[in-house]
Amino acid sequence: MDLSLFYGKNYPQEKNDRAKKLYDCFVKAEGKAPEYVLSSPGRAEILGNHTDHNHGKVMVAAINCDILCFASKTNDKSITLHSEGYPPIKTCVTDNQVNEKEYGTSTALVKGVCTKLRELGYEFGGFVAYNTSNIFKGAGVSSSAAFEVLICEIINLLYLDGKLDPVTKAIVSQYAENVFFGKPCGLLDQSGIALGSLSKLDFKNPTNPEIKTFAPPTGYTLVITNTGGDHAKLTAHYAAIRSEMEEVAGFFGKKVLREIEESEFLQNIHLLKQKFSSRAILRAIHFYNENKRVDLAEKAIEAGDNLAFLEQVSASGQSSASVLQNCYVPGQCEQPVMLAVELSKQITKKSFFRVHGGGFAGSILAFVHNDELCSYTSVMKKVFGEENVFTAQIRSTGTCGFKL
Repeated sequence: MDLSLFYGKNYPQEKNDRAKKLYDCFVKAEGKAPEYVLSSPGRAEILGNHTDHNHGKVMVAAINCDILCFASKTNDKSITLHSEGYPPIKTCVTDNQVNEKEYGTSTALVKGVCTKLRELGYEFGGFVAYNTSNIFKGAGVSSSAAFEVLICEIINLLYLDGKLDPVTKAIVSQYAENVFFGKPCGLLDQSGIALGSLSKLDFKNPTNPEIKTFAPPTGYTLVITNTGGDHAKLTAHYAAIRSEMEEVAGFFGKKVLREIEESEFLQNIHLLKQKFSSRAILRAIHFYNENKRVDLAEKAIEAGDNLAFLEQVSASGQSSASVLQNCYVPGQCEQPVMLAVELSKQITKKSFFRVHGGGFAGSILAFVHNDELCSYTSVMKKVFGEENVFTAQIRSTGTCGFKL
């Protein structure tokens, strides 16, 4: 089978080998060939750290790790999903009950996607699917969002004649994560995965974001390093960023910071300080400055100025560390994200770095100059483990599939 839609021309044979193994597993278990093959990529957050949930601006890229899936319709409303290395998920298209005991589970995500699609008026039946993932573990490349958008696309191809556009798939997936999975994320992850390529998204109108796509900078390789740390107990820290920004917005009678002009915010900091923590005010400052960095990065990349673009990536990382304050867990001595960023600065001269994704624990992203790639990855593997340093390429297609 030709997988160039997912992996581009001249993709390695190992991609075919992986697909054949999964295909054979489906046929052996189900006694028939699957109807569709699908792929849902991971994503790299380039700019716009923690701004999407307050309707800000971001840059995001789909990358070349993915969930590969084979799927077929069933004759009823049942859903059975087999993920390599995990017990099968069994649910029903019509199961729309939020269950807090299922927070953080794949079952919750499947139920959430189905519930939102039905709320939007779409009718569809069940399916059986087999998937395997090589999305980097613990590296903040959004395996949950890749899974959500994959479920959307399975239903889209099997039952909806491909009617769902990427933005709708992202919105449906965000709902699943917010309501059924219990994580108050914005739209960055799902949008980047659904769209593909390197994209700028302006969420001023989150149901109809402005979207632009760009060619990635040349001469650099994306390197993502998982620095360690457990995300399981960090949801409250992620949620606090959003809630603190929204509390500041509430002072002005608005729901999100994007609805308030920066000049009005700055003129009222003396009053905000009487009601809110300094950290909440700093996080609002980060929001406004991060939006400006995204605009500057857009202008730079359109002008072909790679250096100016990457300087904004680096400035974003500095703001995350000192203003947004999501590069370490408050009160803890272990600060692996900060260590990884500072080490990266010490061992390179031409490369650029920042925290990747939600922060606190997890990963950093680096645009490493190709001249420094071998030496950089060698040092980072020595410090953080060979299995925790990943090189990635930006992928042109988002979550998609085709009939076999």
